[in-house]
Formats: sequence, structure tokens, C-alpha cells
Amino acid sequence: MSHDDPTLPLVVPPAWTAEEMHTPEEAVERLTMLYREATDFLTARLKAVLDGGKPEARYRAYYPEICITTTSFAQVDSRLSFGHVAEPGTYSTTITRPDLFHDYLLQQISLLMENHKVPVTIGPSTTPIPVHFALQDDADVAPSNGEAQDFPLRDIFDVPDLSTTNDEIVNGFRTKTENGVGPLAPFTAQRVDYSLKRLAHYTATAAEHFQNHILFTNYKFYVDEFARLAEVALADPSSGYTEFVSPGNVITQAGDKVAEVSLTPQMPAFHLKREDGSGITLVNIGVGPSNAKTATDHIAVLRPHAWLMLGHCAGLRNSQSLGDFVLAHAYLREDHVLDDDLPVWVPVPALAEIQIALEQAVAEITQYSGYDLKRIMRTGTVATIDNRNWELRDQSGPVQRLSQSRAIALDMESATIAANGFRFRVPYGTLLCVSDKPLHGELKLPGMATEFYSTQVTRHLKIGIRAMESLRDMPLERLHSRKLRSFEESAFL
Repeated sequence: MSHDDPTLPLVVPPAWTAEEMHTPEEAVERLTMLYREATDFLTARLKAVLDGGKPEARYRAYYPEICITTTSFAQVDSRLSFGHVAEPGTYSTTITRPDLFHDYLLQQISLLMENHKVPVTIGPSTTPIPVHFALQDDADVAPSNGEAQDFPLRDIFDVPDLSTTNDEIVNGFRTKTENGVGPLAPFTAQRVDYSLKRLAHYTATAAEHFQNHILFTNYKFYVDEFARLAEVALADPSSGYTEFVSPGNVITQAGDKVAEVSLTPQMPAFHLKREDGSGITLVNIGVGPSNAKTATDHIAVLRPHAWLMLGHCAGLRNSQSLGDFVLAHAYLREDHVLDDDLPVWVPVPALAEIQIALEQAVAEITQYSGYDLKRIMRTGTVATIDNRNWELRDQSGPVQRLSQSRAIALDMESATIAANGFRFRVPYGTLLCVSDKPLHGELKLPGMATEFYSTQVTRHLKIGIRAMESLRDMPLERLHSRKLRSFEESAFL
């Protein structure tokens, strides 16, 4: 947000003009150069201000921008859900962290050029970079209270503008600017930067470590088992996994033992990495739809290829047993945290690619197949609520709704994660494990819980990992389903 003092001159980096780029490599290289120059400028000026007192000028630098103009409809493979704009016109987006998104940008720009047979234009945008977002490794440079000595930083630098940092594009509320320019990507640079900072805060790991396949869980037992399985994977040279990263950006490599985590962030993340980013990240989001929304709101800007919920649930049918699996193919949404962004009347469909991968993984790990899978797994509706102690209320209302919906399981996160996957165009799925049956008097007592966790967590987590490895081998154009795309979509995935 800018509150320019007319008495202070505005100082900016050397001006650059917008130029056409005819190869994706040239485009990404120029984006990187413009971004680096802008952030270096702001970082240097901030250090000088902190060392020397209030200057007699304001400082500003701008995000780089990518723009494309086409005068004809693209002739593209109708099976492809991204990589092209909907109709002739001009489209643009601001870009941040081209180093972090290097491969993503190359891929998206390549498809754009290939499908439309036109160059892209790269140059500075008119959107200032907030000084908070320009800092990366030098995050400790800025005072925590936002003030430099005896004057506010906002007098000298641009700061985040939350009025323009929003989800209007992905929510479908904004398709074009007042000048008729359409969005090229689902998120603006400021929205991405906002989430990158939030991710580091909530998960205690840098965005660079996140992989393209995300597992969410609501129990620490899964974290402990994930660390153990990571040690095994790293010891196998054929696995393709190169390192394991824990909160605090603690790196474990092949032959090392995973260190105990000393940090206790709100939603700790653990990353089993591959060199191309196709590894697996596990995030312990804890309990509740608010955490589920927060985590997925921010991870979505990294454009992962899939995310899955692996958690515990209440089994609602008498025929279910503790330890059985539930593969969600529909969701009853009573979490309420996304009602303003994605109304409850919007269906959240099951994605065939995810469903098949999960079912095959269950069969492979459990050694059940075909009709015998029904012994340990039910497919059906999962209800997600925002009241953990729903059993203590008059059961006539909740139980009637659960029965009418044909729900077979209940939790507090799955529908939120699936709905946000739908909203952000990230392929999603849910495989839960029945840990109690409150409607039938089977409550999760301490002794039962210990036995349950020791026997079921390993198998459940192996199924999730195996499903992700199967999805990793799937072509992106198949995984990123057209079911997740609306009438007017951004070209970038």
C-alpha cells in the first residue's frame, strides 16, 4: 500500500522497458533478472535506512510482469485443461520468486507459446513490491515492529496491501481489469508472497522444500512413521529420494538418522525430497477445518500436483470396524469456513484419477483385491463438521442429516481440504481410517488408541505414499482434470 509523501522524491531502480521474448528460456531469464534487481535494490536501501536514519526520499521497486496478446482462438488439444487463454485479448500476471517457480514458469510459458504461436512480453509491472516481501534470507534485517528507529517503514517503503491481496481470480469474482486485461495466472505476485511468508511461519520450513505431492494428516503418529519411512527410502539408492527436511529446515541425507524435532510450529511440515520436486510433503495440520483451510490456502500458491487427506474419522455404520478405511467419493460440508468462497451448493466431485490411485494403493499394501476390498474399505460420503463434540448435542438433528446424506464417516478436515482443492484447481482426495464409532458406543479410549495407532498408522501412511508415487508417474495433462476448470480460466495451471 502506498501513502506517498509529496515532499519526498521517489527513487526507483534503473528503468527497463517491456520486451518481447520468443523462447521460454529467455522469458524466465528476464523475469529472474528484473526480480533480482528490484529486490536487491529494496534490500540495500532498507539496510542503509536502518544504519543511517530516515532518508530524504521514498524507495520503490516493481514486480516483473508477463503479458501475452493474441488475436485468434487457439487450436489446442481439447483434452488439455491449461496452457491456453480462453479467447483473443490481452492477458497478464505479476511474477514473484522466479527462482522458486523456475520450472513451473518454463512449462507454462512453453505451452502458451506453443498453443498461441505468439511471443510473450516481459517488463516491470505497476505493482510495487512490499519491502517485507523483498526480504528472503535477510528477514531479520527488518525490525519486528515495522519501525526503523524513530519513524515508520511505511513512510519510506511500500508495505503489503491486503485490499489487493485476495482470491478474486480463483473464486471467479474477477475475470478482467478495468482496461480489459485478463488474468494469466490464478494468483498475483503479492498473493503468492503473502502465502510464502505464512507457510514459513506455520510450518517452520522454507517454501523451497515443499514437494509437488502433499499429504495432510491430523495426528503426530503419522509424522513419526513418515520420518522412519524416510530413513528407509533414503537408504535405497533406487528410490529417487535425496533428502528429508524437518521443521527448522533441518536436512537429513542418506545414512543419517532423522533428528528429533525441537521446534513446535502450529502445522509442522516434513519433506521427503526428489531432485525434480516430485517427492512427498507431509503436513500435520492438527484438528479442525480452520487449520485445514489455512494450510491449503497457502500451499495452493506452490501449485502442487495433488494433495490427499490421511486422517482418522468416526465410523458411522454398524458394519464398520476400527481400523477400516474410508475412501471419500462425496462430501457433506458442515465445516463453514469456506462458505463465502465456495458456496455449499457447489458440488465437490470425486476425481477418477485420484480415486483409482488410492484404491489400487489400498489393494497393493493390504493384499486384498476386488470384492474382498470391501472387508476393510468402504467408499462413500464423508461428513466434515466444525464441532468436535457434536455427539453431546441432541442427536436427532445431526444423525438425521448424516443418514439422509448417506454419510459413512465423519471428521473435521476432509471436506475442507477437498473443497479448497476444487477451489484452487489442485487435484484432491481423501482416505480415512476409522478410529472410533461414537454412534455405536465404541469410543477411542487410551489403551485402545495405543494399540490402534501401533498397528494401523504404518499401513495407512504406506498407502498414501504409494498412491502419490502412482500419481507422480501420471502425465500432468491427465492428472489436472478438466473437472476443476471453469468457463473462463487462467492459462497458467
